[in-house]
Amino acid sequence: MKLSQRQKNILRFLSNNFAVFAINLLFNTLRIKIKNGDNISKMNSEGKNYIVAFWHGSMGIGWYMHRNNIAALVSQSKDGDILANILKKWNYHVVRGSSSSGGKEALSIMVDLLNHNYSLAITPDGPKGPAAEMKAGAVIAAKRSNTPLFLVGIGIKKKFVMKSWDKFEVPKPFTKISVIYSDPILISKAYNSEEVSSKIKGCENLLHKLQKEALELCYIF
Repeated sequence: MKLSQRQKNILRFLSNNFAVFAINLLFNTLRIKIKNGDNISKMNSEGKNYIVAFWHGSMGIGWYMHRNNIAALVSQSKDGDILANILKKWNYHVVRGSSSSGGKEALSIMVDLLNHNYSLAITPDGPKGPAAEMKAGAVIAAKRSNTPLFLVGIGIKKKFVMKSWDKFEVPKPFTKISVIYSDPILISKAYNSEEVSSKIKGCENLLHKLQKEALELCYIF
């Protein structure tokens, strides 16, 4: 049976909204423990902007934790369309672009958002990987906007791991989640390209450490 455009639109609408409903239902069952989140809470209460960065494979929890009045960089792919719809339901200001398509324009928009009262959430190894290898976007955006960067380790005790390039993690209902924030990282505008590259590698190593600590923590609280 061939569907009309109207029927396709109805099915797309139902699919998108059911996905958001199902995700909210699942995530509302999770037991989440936050460590070292005081700096983020203080910046939120003072209306100051910041960047949070978490690995692509952990982004479900990462996006959920930072919903409301924050901007997100989402790829221009068809998969990005689905994520963009979910994030808009979570009150994100969605920016379309990535390091592989529209990267320069997206970086410019990111910096502009940071300079105009938006915080920003980034998956620094997205949209196509390699997994858990930090690209330059988060650090450069922090440098150009003089905005603090927070790295976020996310541990999920019981989960499904997808057979995708990022080994995307889907938490099982009622499982324990631990979220660990780094201290604020400031990237000086005076840094040269070599210093920026060194900072990117340092942030990558720190995010790996936080991810490991978060996984350990969710087994003991």
